Amino acid sequence: MVYFCRMQTDSIDVKNILGLQLPTDPRWVNLAGMQLDEILTDHAYCEQKAATTCISLIQRYPDRVEMVEELAPIVTEEWGHFRMVLAELKKRNLSLGKQRKDEYVNNLLEFQKKDGSVEDRFLDRLLTMALIEARSCERFKRLSENLDDEYMRGFYRKFMESEAGHYTLFITLAEHYLPKDKVRKRWKDWLAFEREMVVKLEVRGDRIH
Repeated sequence: MVYFCRMQTDSIDVKNILGLQLPTDPRWVNLAGMQLDEILTDHAYCEQKAATTCISLIQRYPDRVEMVEELAPIVTEEWGHFRMVLAELKKRNLSLGKQRKDEYVNNLLEFQKKDGSVEDRFLDRLLTMALIEARSCERFKRLSENLDDEYMRGFYRKFMESEAGHYTLFITLAEHYLPKDKVRKRWKDWLAFEREMVVKLEVRGDRIH
């Protein structure tokens, strides 16, 4: 969209503040490669939740016109990703299965500010999405480079390229509505929290996060 391009230009060096502080444990890719059916199920639900979360942001903040305009096509894209993963499951003669507990996301939600100003809570919601998309992008990159299955490497490269744009968008939106210094300071808090959290999480090959 034209507006998104302008916001990207206005957000100086936005990509430089998105670096995760801890790479994914190399064991995760090996475990995921042995449990691709499980990964696909978890991935499908991740895409579904991304779409519904964007819808929730639109419903909660309808007065943020620019955000609504930017997130509307993301909803469509994320739901399209959900359908792509469903198609891959069907090709493998698998059903979607039940949604699993997402310990990673639940921990992030606990870190969100529950009090303070409306702007602080709004910022944390955007940064939560930015971090989820950033880690997803990093995980998809690992899969696209290290899976033994050539087809699945290509499959996940497409998702990696999409998520890269998504996590940048959430930071850019935050900087559009709030002072950049405030956004970047809080983003550093989020990155530090995520690093400590990932260290403590069990390395599982049946989860995207």
